[in-house]
Amino acid sequence: MSSTLICIPTYNEAGNIEPIVEAVLDVEPDLHILIIDDDSPDGTGQIADRLAETDERVFVLHRTEKEGLGRAYIDGFRWALERDYQCIVEMDADFSHRPCDLPRLLGAIDDYDVVIGSRYVAGGATRNWGLLRRLVSRAGGFYARALLGCDIRDLTAGFVAWRRQVLEALDLHDVEASGYVFQVELKYRAHRRGFSILEVPIIFPDREVGTSKMTPDIALEALSRLWTIRFK
Repeated sequence: MSSTLICIPTYNEAGNIEPIVEAVLDVEPDLHILIIDDDSPDGTGQIADRLAETDERVFVLHRTEKEGLGRAYIDGFRWALERDYQCIVEMDADFSHRPCDLPRLLGAIDDYDVVIGSRYVAGGATRNWGLLRRLVSRAGGFYARALLGCDIRDLTAGFVAWRRQVLEALDLHDVEASGYVFQVELKYRAHRRGFSILEVPIIFPDREVGTSKMTPDIALEALSRLWTIRFK
């Protein structure tokens, strides 16, 4: 059994899920992949089932409704912790997280508790983002770091490798954020507990297939939840 599990949440990723699974396993053949599908109406879950039937390295966790990225990851983390995986990785299905960057994250997890694929350290970058999106992302990151007193440059990053012991210590039942601010909450909890954290640079291209899951409601949740996270 592999000691590393890649958790990939999906909602309407029929055009991406098979290529991303193939690309990940081409780069790191010894990994296992858990696809966490939120009852996608476009058939993503059925494609995932077919992949799992033909490759023993692929597993599928079906959820009955769309409850947000954070809840999907927490269910995936619990699934991993119920088994013998020692490293659990978050990764998007849309190729914004490039499989070619996986070896550098996994190569550092022996020396650090948390390894973040970061857009905002030296060598990292975004690609094909509009000016407004870049400004909002930078401003949001600065605001979160200032409010939380945390020096992680890419708090909202979703390409992250976690040691098992970290997730076991973070009390996942108590994580409240359901949207993208989940990423901030989990990293802040790890930082506050004194776990060692490394940011490795990645290139983050915009998705080419499908549509972004970011909505105004998710952005507003992120702003309001930061205060709750800070003073909890």
